[in-house]
Amino acid sequence: MTLTLVKAWNTAKDRLKTVQIDQPAIDARLLLEVAADVTRTDIITDPYRVLTDAQMATLEDFLTRRAAREPVSHIIGRKEFWKILLQVNKNVLTPRPETEVIVDEVLKAFPEAMPFNMLDLGVGSGTILLAVLAERPAAKGLGIDVSEDALAVARENAANLDLAGRVALMRGDWTSGLGDDSFDLVVSNPPYIATDVIETLEPEVRDHEPRLALDGGADGLDAYRVLAGEILRVLKPGAMFAVEIGYDQSAAVEALFKDVGAQNVKTIKDLSTHDRVITGTK
Repeated sequence: MTLTLVKAWNTAKDRLKTVQIDQPAIDARLLLEVAADVTRTDIITDPYRVLTDAQMATLEDFLTRRAAREPVSHIIGRKEFWKILLQVNKNVLTPRPETEVIVDEVLKAFPEAMPFNMLDLGVGSGTILLAVLAERPAAKGLGIDVSEDALAVARENAANLDLAGRVALMRGDWTSGLGDDSFDLVVSNPPYIATDVIETLEPEVRDHEPRLALDGGADGLDAYRVLAGEILRVLKPGAMFAVEIGYDQSAAVEALFKDVGAQNVKTIKDLSTHDRVITGTK
């Protein structure tokens, strides 16, 4: 059987649609691009290019895995976020568009030429830290994660983006071992899903994302109870923090930060108008 790019895309799209995959056309294109080593432009401008037997076999494997609800990012090993491309795998959360709200808020607060020192707690693949540093050449950052496997992914991403010289990555338990008044900015996307809710999530998340990065305890707030005071401790006076939250956690997380003395605490909504990020200052 001969498959052209356009036929492969349409066949893949129909197959994913049949098993009720969200956005089957996008997923099919992303899988085809990697399987056939082509770009989106190639598919449009050279639609009748024929796939090799090896490329068809790779695409078939990709589609089987996607139909079983493995995330596209895990299958192809990468995910776009903000203006960067990140390597990802089963050891890190797949970067999500909602998290770009943190990057947007940070970039508005720190002009391009301004030097500053940032801390990313629960750095994962380096999503937030590297997106900010890629836009702010005078900045430096430290990323901390309890998972050595996640840190290995972050190190690879920092190197691929030519940011390794401005990034330090360290295994640790949140701020343990850090001195006081050390950072101009602290960001975090901690685990915030209530334990009993995880089993209700889509298979892509429930079965493939690391539980360590999802499970926020009985009410989803365990991490914030630790982070509120610790973030304030390691921030310089007047410095900024930004943390991601669940859509229904604004009041509770704002209260935790206000209780430890944070100022200018406010909630920022994402593009879906859900509460998504809490910012404030020391």
